[in-house]
Amino acid sequence: MAGFVAVHTGAGNCIDEAKYQRVIKESCIRATEILRNGGNALDACEAAIIRLENCGNTNAGFGSNLCLDGTVSCDASIMSGATLNFGACTNVSRVQNPIALARCICEGQSQTQPLERIPPMVLAGSGAERYAEEVGCTMIDPAVMISSKAKFHYNHYKAKYDLAIDNSRNKADDATAADVPDPGNEVELATALDTVGAVCVDGAGNTAAGCSSGGILLKMPGRVGQAATYGAGCWATDTDELSVATCTTGNGEYLMKTLLAREICNDAFSSDCAVTSLHNTFQQKFLDSPLLPQQHEHYAGALTLLYYPKSSAGEVMWSHTTQSFCVGYMATTQKVPKFVHSPLPTYNVAGKSCIVNGHTFHLRI
Repeated sequence: MAGFVAVHTGAGNCIDEAKYQRVIKESCIRATEILRNGGNALDACEAAIIRLENCGNTNAGFGSNLCLDGTVSCDASIMSGATLNFGACTNVSRVQNPIALARCICEGQSQTQPLERIPPMVLAGSGAERYAEEVGCTMIDPAVMISSKAKFHYNHYKAKYDLAIDNSRNKADDATAADVPDPGNEVELATALDTVGAVCVDGAGNTAAGCSSGGILLKMPGRVGQAATYGAGCWATDTDELSVATCTTGNGEYLMKTLLAREICNDAFSSDCAVTSLHNTFQQKFLDSPLLPQQHEHYAGALTLLYYPKSSAGEVMWSHTTQSFCVGYMATTQKVPKFVHSPLPTYNVAGKSCIVNGHTFHLRI
């Protein structure tokens, strides 16, 4: 069976891309093995993200950023381009692989419910975890989800946060701006890890897209990110002429306000050039969006797959406004996956400019 998969480990300010190379390649290999053995796009997409969730170096599953109270809270979603079903979970801490729960919720969209009840599309917190137990997801102690690296970052920046709060409360004692610690470039170390995601097309021409995230460091407990938001974290749509799947990463609140994933896919159907379409979507509907504060930098990245069923050809595109973006891709016809570290050109301004690049592929069906 034929197929193609692409994955990313988040758009951010990656300082050492070497730590992502291995897991990205392993993620691609696992997904293509599933495709070769007859698995569908959802199977491969889920498997690719599970590998990313388990590695400990990404901000998803094990190793996720910690909330302000020191707990883990994960989001994930997945969408089928063939059925247009979508499933997501949010604020889960006992599910080892949140993307597996999202997959179960997605498939539940096609199941008949007693008394004509509508199946849930997004489940949160304890209710999501009870459902995960019912459908057989692997459950673990929340403490096991906390990596040593995540704990170190939490302790480091929580101390700075607490000091800044104390200083702001002591303004009456002539505390000045200089008294508040400036984390400077250290913030980049904490925010380099972001949402992970995957896009896939199988031998039948069906696509899938998914994403998983632990959210921003020191986030407010209960916060829902774009990785669990319909139209913001991932999107997939299949037609006879063109199938498109995408997954996003970046400033979650900004991605939710602009529904960037859905906008990317919708715009691709009205353009003859994938590069032009992606660039215009990022520029007009994200960077210049009236929904976002123009005085701030807008950070985002997207991994997009376009497949043309009649020619069995496709394109995988990566686009980002951040300093860097690590992606990988592999077709079932390839012996080894391809890893790409995409930097923002020096003449571009992070948060204000967008870069688009990509690769073409063919499926031998």
